[in-house]
Amino acid sequence: MSYARPMHGASRVEPGQPTTDVPTSPVADTPVHGITPARGPRARLLRFESLVRELGRFGVVGAIAYAVDTAILIALSAAINPLLAKTISTAVSATAAFVGNRYWTWRDRPRSGLHREYALYFFFNVVGLGIGLACLGVSHYLLGRTWPVLTSHLADVVSANVVGMVLGTLFRFWSYRRFVFQTRNVIANDASAEKSELVRFDTDGNRNALTDDVR
Repeated sequence: MSYARPMHGASRVEPGQPTTDVPTSPVADTPVHGITPARGPRARLLRFESLVRELGRFGVVGAIAYAVDTAILIALSAAINPLLAKTISTAVSATAAFVGNRYWTWRDRPRSGLHREYALYFFFNVVGLGIGLACLGVSHYLLGRTWPVLTSHLADVVSANVVGMVLGTLFRFWSYRRFVFQTRNVIANDASAEKSELVRFDTDGNRNALTDDVR
């Protein structure tokens, strides 16, 4: 039978008493290398509160970026191709949004390198841009053949910055939170440190790395 000494995140274990608690990392509800995380009403409440704060900040940053995007689109779409105008407006507003999200929305998350973050941010913005362009293209060039009103300046703005914006925003929030401004690197370091502290005692009292059992 295996025994373990107490560690950060686990309850005290008396000598000779089998362990019953499952260790978790300092990050709430984060599993340590596949070990089941702690769960409960308080943990769910903390996750929900964190998500609400992120959504609120993301919304403020998005509103500012939306204003920048719309102003540039309106200014340019009357003079150049609407798809090119939308591309330019999205590129400018996306850069402004990156600064706001990196240094405010997810400012408490660890830095993983500006080049990595902006490269991923740029990639997911290209996908988000594609969503907006798809909505604009379908409205202006496909549906516009049947309903000419959809080729108007106002229709282009609505299709790109209302329909396309909603779909693109939902995708961006998910991708930023999941892939760009993540905590995975810190969680992995914390979990590795905790894992190295875990030991087991066999019936002869010999200490062996718990990692041999976890593998």
